[in-house]
Amino acid sequence: MVNDRNRDIGEYIEAEDDDMIICRCEEVTKGEIRRAVHAGMYTLTDIRRFLRTGMGLCQGQTCAKLVKGIVARELGVSPSELEPATARAPMRPIEMKVMADDLGEVE
Repeated sequence: MVNDRNRDIGEYIEAEDDDMIICRCEEVTKGEIRRAVHAGMYTLTDIRRFLRTGMGLCQGQTCAKLVKGIVARELGVSPSELEPATARAPMRPIEMKVMADDLGEVE
């Protein structure tokens, strides 16, 4: 099972291309993704929460397949065996007065 964190996937060994940017929006490198997998983050959701891959302006349109391929390669499984990352709507901070204006005056 891919989510089994007790699996031994071997130790992290630095690769020549680990400095390659995979997620351009969040400036995440291949090495950061590989290190995260070797630290026990075996799902795309774990990687996304830890490194913010796929959470930038493109919402994963550019990097999702690359991240999935890297994680699958490190785990020694087919990319189709990995669960897709949990999709969420993009969020932005909003000032409370904007919400208050929408609700009308509260007495």
